[in-house]
Amino acid sequence: MSRLQVVSGKGGTGKTTVAAALALALATEGKRTLLVEVEGRQGIAQVFETEPLPYGEHKIAVAPGGGEVFALAIDVELALLDYLQMFYRLGSAGRALKKMGAIDFATTMAPGVRDVLLTGKACEAVRRKDKQGRFAYDYVVMDAPPTGRVTRFLNVNDEVAGLARIGPIHNQAQAVMRVLKSPETAVHLVTLLEEMPVQETADGIAELRAARLPVGRVLVNMVRPALIGDADLGRALDEGDGGARHAALAGTLSAAGLGSARRGGPAQRLVAPLLEQAAEYAERHALEAAQREALAGLGQPLHELPLYAGGMDLAGVYRLSKELRSQGL
Repeated sequence: MSRLQVVSGKGGTGKTTVAAALALALATEGKRTLLVEVEGRQGIAQVFETEPLPYGEHKIAVAPGGGEVFALAIDVELALLDYLQMFYRLGSAGRALKKMGAIDFATTMAPGVRDVLLTGKACEAVRRKDKQGRFAYDYVVMDAPPTGRVTRFLNVNDEVAGLARIGPIHNQAQAVMRVLKSPETAVHLVTLLEEMPVQETADGIAELRAARLPVGRVLVNMVRPALIGDADLGRALDEGDGGARHAALAGTLSAAGLGSARRGGPAQRLVAPLLEQAAEYAERHALEAAQREALAGLGQPLHELPLYAGGMDLAGVYRLSKELRSQGL
């Protein structure tokens, strides 16, 4: 299992929730996982129903079996100060630069600096070891930018390494890319069984492969349960003898205690709305089947995660983590 798990997906697919559930699943049985946020939205705090996270690594949840999930919401300016202290030992001089506005200027205006700091901070957590030589975290899960931007975001250090031929910036960029382009990393894509997210997933996989970044699994989120079997759906939509079909359905409804099946009776009045709903379900069922087939053709492991009818709260995140474990993630 790769130690850096990157989770991306089109906006609205639930990638932050899936990343949180994955961090919980990986922390099961005493493991330590760091969940990293790079977009500054405080999405992790929202998922875990807590206050906005300050900069730093803070324990945010306990997984089944006693494992721990830590969270890091990266502040780009503070990450740059860390970087300056780590490589240039600037100390108070770095803080003086912040007061002068130089840090904000660098992270806002310099091409790629922001993404270099974000990916570098996550990769540093992957490589970090304690005094006994053990990894500080068993896994690092990154809630990454959306699919349309994730390849450039992850590949920015390759560009920086090419621009800065020597020195600590070049060495740092190369060290980050050694992690991101190795089996230590897997980039998972979250999607829905809808045309636009599926197409964006296909495009994202092609871009990641072209950049030689390791594609992981495709996670189909919010999959609706099957309400009608294919055979029953076919019978409901059979356009043969419409009168006989209506009469048979009305009789079934009446037998179930929903009133008389005679013309104008309660059971009879339910037939047309039910058949209309069945037609809508059949159309959506066919569309989802087509998208599922398109995803299967992408050549990556495919997992389906259920839609929870009551919405997604913290308890739902734990249920989703259990589902991920049951599917071998």
